[in-house]
Amino acid sequence: MLHAPIGYGESAEMYLKSIYELMNGSQVVPISVLAERLGITVVSVTEMVHRMQDQGLVEHVPYKGVMLTHEGRLSACAILRRQRLWECFLFEKLELPWERVYDLACKLEHAAGPEVTEALAAHLEEPDRCPHGNIIPSAQGEVIPSKDRPLKDLQVGEQAMLRRVDPSGTASMTYLAEHGLVPGMIVTLEALESIDELRTLSTGSGNVVVGRQLAAQIYVEVEADE
Repeated sequence: MLHAPIGYGESAEMYLKSIYELMNGSQVVPISVLAERLGITVVSVTEMVHRMQDQGLVEHVPYKGVMLTHEGRLSACAILRRQRLWECFLFEKLELPWERVYDLACKLEHAAGPEVTEALAAHLEEPDRCPHGNIIPSAQGEVIPSKDRPLKDLQVGEQAMLRRVDPSGTASMTYLAEHGLVPGMIVTLEALESIDELRTLSTGSGNVVVGRQLAAQIYVEVEADE
């Protein structure tokens, strides 16, 4: 069973979770990208990465970035399991807004240990995805491979199902919720502006314009990819 990291603190937990999400499999995460994600300076991130490397949680690759060690990945999975289970609870049981449960769960994820986490999982009947469509790691740290790809890679004319959203701020999540861009929605890329990369998506209820940043946070599955 996964165990939450002990003695790392909330700050280190945020780093572990963010690196895991940005690695998207196995790629090295540039320090500048991690700093942007966390909203802090590159200098501060570099200092924290060095401390986490001393703890055996990450590997710093000079001039390239940072990646998780095996222990770091397991710790990150424990954090993500807690957070995404809390998202499910807040959304399904307390019926809180889809666009707000991520931020709320981020606060709760630091307060629960393995016993509470697994009791929560049992209460929710072991969900495999959070309300935003992201896979919930198993209690052993296993993650089901996903066949989705970023919306930004969709070609004009292609139709796809929205599978998951990488949450980033209540404002962007509210925009997606207001336009029905949630997991399960079928969209077609109608147009792509070459200069500003604005994408026009057609949905069952009309057209929605999505910018470059949001397009990178949305993952879709095209029928041919299945």
